[in-house]
Amino acid sequence: MSRGPLLLAFFLLAALLGPASAHAQTPMGADPEVAALRSSFEYGKYAEVLERAGQRIDRGDLPEEDLVELHKLAGLSAFNLNKTDDAERHLRAVLRLDPDFSLDPFVVPPPAVAYFEDLKNQMSGEREFLRQEQRLRLEREKAEQERREQERVALETQRRRAEELARQVTVRTVEKRNFLVNFVPFGAGQFQQGRNGMGIAFAATEGVLALTSIIAFFAYDSLFEERLINLDNVLDEDGRASIPIRYIPTDRARQADTWQLLKLASATGFYTVYTLGVVDAVYHHEDQVVTSTTVESRPEPKPSPSVSQAAPPRVRLYSTRGGLGAGFTLTF
Repeated sequence: MSRGPLLLAFFLLAALLGPASAHAQTPMGADPEVAALRSSFEYGKYAEVLERAGQRIDRGDLPEEDLVELHKLAGLSAFNLNKTDDAERHLRAVLRLDPDFSLDPFVVPPPAVAYFEDLKNQMSGEREFLRQEQRLRLEREKAEQERREQERVALETQRRRAEELARQVTVRTVEKRNFLVNFVPFGAGQFQQGRNGMGIAFAATEGVLALTSIIAFFAYDSLFEERLINLDNVLDEDGRASIPIRYIPTDRARQADTWQLLKLASATGFYTVYTLGVVDAVYHHEDQVVTSTTVESRPEPKPSPSVSQAAPPRVRLYSTRGGLGAGFTLTF
């Protein structure tokens, strides 16, 4: 039996039993003409498929999946018509587009599958080169996609940042400071300037020295004793007079010297630290301080479209045949 009738019978059987398998072999293309050519191929219209597929390929503007499908249909149609040159040209184009493409042996007859496999063996070197090019192309596309995604994320971040800045309001606060506060002891000038650390240091030091000086003062004063000294006084009737005196007993002299020294030293230290605090406060004094704070402004709520303001009531007058009429309109 010749190859032509055998192939024709096989394709007729495949057209009746395997249209679903043929559709599963290649995904449905976006071009409706590709689907029409696939249907014509299933019904054995090989000459028409070969001619129309070539014309559609020449017009271009096809996705890669549809282009592979058209070359496959044209190549198998040419093979069934014994047009070996056209079959080889189209099937080689299939392998150049997809180096790992394979025909479904349950849909395509064995002679066509064998012919296609022979072409694959002949193009093994070229196919390997095409695979490498395809891998490089996919890597470039992936890198380009990642770059575009990074640019998109960067632009989105900039847009959100711009929106946040647009919603932010800068509030400037002017604080006026009194110069006389710098001469108040216990770190008042430092506290006014917001230098709380220095203010606490001066306040604590001056407080300790002042308390020490006060304690030493009262301790020293407690060492005194009072007594009366009788003197001869010719002016009095009895010729005698008494004079009260305050004194520190000799046995308390050492204590008196100690408390006296402590009192003077603490007082001197207090005024020294006070002077340093005043100088420091005056040095850092500013008549006014401007502080800026950024707050986020909230957009004013838009009025709800479902709630509309009712129209005010209206009163109108109109003339009638018998006189004058009045109308009252109320909207709610």
